[in-house]
Amino acid sequence: MPSPARLQAYQQIAERPAPITSQPSSLEEIWASDVFTLERMKSALPKAVFKSIQRSIREGSKLDGSIADTVAQAMKDWATDRGALYYAHVFYPLTNLTAEKHDGFIAPQGDGTVISEFTGKLLVQGEPDGSSFPNGGIRSTFEARGYTAWDVTSPAYLMPTPNGVTLCIPTVFVSWTGEALDKKTPLLRSNAAMNRQARKLLQLLGETEIAPVNSSCGAEQEYFLVDSSFTALRPDLQLAGRTLFGAAPAKGQQFDDHYFGAIPERVQVFMQDVEHQLYRLGIPAKTRHNEVAPGQFEIAPFFEAANVATDHQQLIMTVLKATAKKHGFSCLLHEKPFAGVNGSGKHVNWSIGNATQGNLLDPGDTPHQNLQFLLFCGAVIRGVHLYGPLMRAAIATASNDHRLGANEAPPAIISVYLGSQLEDVFNQIKSGQLSGSASKALMSLGVDTLPELAKDPGDRNRTSPFAFTGNRFEFRAVGSGQSVAGPLVVLNTILADSLEWISGELQQQLSTGAPLEEAAFGVLKRTMEQHGAVVFGGDGYSEAWHRMAVEERGLENLRTTADALPVLRRSEIEALFARQGVLTPVELESRFDVYAEQYILAIEVEAKLVLRIARTQIYPAVTTYLERLTRSLRDQQDLGLAPERGLAADVAQRNASLLRSCAELESTLQGHHAGDLNAQMRHCADVLLPLMGAVREAADSLESLVDDELWPLPTYQEMLFVK
Repeated sequence: MPSPARLQAYQQIAERPAPITSQPSSLEEIWASDVFTLERMKSALPKAVFKSIQRSIREGSKLDGSIADTVAQAMKDWATDRGALYYAHVFYPLTNLTAEKHDGFIAPQGDGTVISEFTGKLLVQGEPDGSSFPNGGIRSTFEARGYTAWDVTSPAYLMPTPNGVTLCIPTVFVSWTGEALDKKTPLLRSNAAMNRQARKLLQLLGETEIAPVNSSCGAEQEYFLVDSSFTALRPDLQLAGRTLFGAAPAKGQQFDDHYFGAIPERVQVFMQDVEHQLYRLGIPAKTRHNEVAPGQFEIAPFFEAANVATDHQQLIMTVLKATAKKHGFSCLLHEKPFAGVNGSGKHVNWSIGNATQGNLLDPGDTPHQNLQFLLFCGAVIRGVHLYGPLMRAAIATASNDHRLGANEAPPAIISVYLGSQLEDVFNQIKSGQLSGSASKALMSLGVDTLPELAKDPGDRNRTSPFAFTGNRFEFRAVGSGQSVAGPLVVLNTILADSLEWISGELQQQLSTGAPLEEAAFGVLKRTMEQHGAVVFGGDGYSEAWHRMAVEERGLENLRTTADALPVLRRSEIEALFARQGVLTPVELESRFDVYAEQYILAIEVEAKLVLRIARTQIYPAVTTYLERLTRSLRDQQDLGLAPERGLAADVAQRNASLLRSCAELESTLQGHHAGDLNAQMRHCADVLLPLMGAVREAADSLESLVDDELWPLPTYQEMLFVK
């Protein structure tokens, strides 16, 4: 029988009202109904003003300041007609979370009355505190000024709550001295850099009409749902987002019966509620399903322009967590909330394209003849080979370290998977003999009533951290709780840099009078000779690959965040970001400081929780059980029996081991702030985490021995399977 607290949690779950299902509104009726879309702008603004703002959005040109008042008035009228009394500049500090500062549409008058007011100045610029957010030393407490500035490329929207409606305006966040304090500013810069270099290469390929080139993103979000009655009894889930203790249940995911299984009714009602809200916000949620681990699920949107997709991804995380509370769930976005079952990622599907040339990473039916695709794909290969460690640093967090390299996530070695068709094409280029490429085939299923299936010319590889999947690359190593902005900044920047190199090489060949195709294949051949080592189509989990990657191909295996984050301090990384105008040396160093401190603090919080839970919840429960066993032993000895003596000795020994491990962890934790950030990260990775593991090992072994009636923490079986 479970402990009284856990029994009460069961009772709360049993008495929870049945999920209320309702007929959803039609998609056309609710789609983007809470968004100040271009269509709404067009109907609300003078023609000249609308064309000006449309041009800024489409071409990335500077916003005409003279129209700001007109836009602000139209935006305010639309929002207040929908019940909004406040507006908020929404921005994305270096926390992976969303921040917002709310202000009222209120202007007191001299006669004691108020009017509703929203000027262009208020729309375009706000002023939150620049020192109270992570800034890596850019701002001190006495240097507090920071600015938010309207990002016209991402639409404003309404966020309704039971207490009212707020107009939300996506913005960037910069310091008084002009440095980026957020994730959006570098993303916009990286996209601009990629656009410049892509257009240059397209011009060399003979294109004359070239629309602005943009990156696109579709991020698959994985998450766990746990009943809130259980999480209320788990301090580790509340403060760390993951279980620091918990023995494996008899059944986990070994039957593969949860993946794509029937969605539980209560979960499906939650999903429908989430999707209804996302559709109102213009977020194209397209896919939902059970994931591999019990209690794990996925939502995936259709791809969008990278900047908008990034803002929408932040909204998806916000809506998931808020809606889960309404349905009696806790939504866990930690990369590894439960040991022994799959963790959660956020696969970032990334591509580039424009309105005139289309998707520049679409190989078409004959990729060996698609010179444009081959050059852009070659640029990606070069970028990943040169800057794979930077890609690893972009997804480095304390939480993602628990997931990377396990049998559900890519390894920490960054390689490129192209599929058999494209790998063969690029190998032919490397050898200097390009003859053709495999084409799609039809697969007969052996049943007359079933259609023949079109078989892609290449398979997929789930062990690759960066895989080509038909017309885009999928960065599979991104963590479920991360903002996608950081990985996108890196991908855009390394592509821009490689496109610049390829354009320079191509221009040099063309200046000698070489024909375009001959010059291009010469550049591609050098690219593969110098950078083809990063292409790998085999099992990324195998020990043979790990040895080959490091020893023969010179790739780096940065296993932990403590290994990966120092990459940001390398001179070649500083030069890369400065050369492309994405991050200044000061901004780059600030990010190292912020992310290193976040890593250290995350592990410090977990270590303190381990000590507190072990000493105040687990040890008392075990001691009580030992007292019971001791009384039972005395009674049995009076009868000449003592069958529980071995059990009591085993429990006592493990309990003593628990206390010894706690004492060692506490002693080590007290001195872990010594040294610089690198030294502190190494201490966390090499000392604190193993000691925390020792405490957990002792505690989890006791969970399997102690009377279930005394065990204080909800078990894995309860949290993963009770819905």
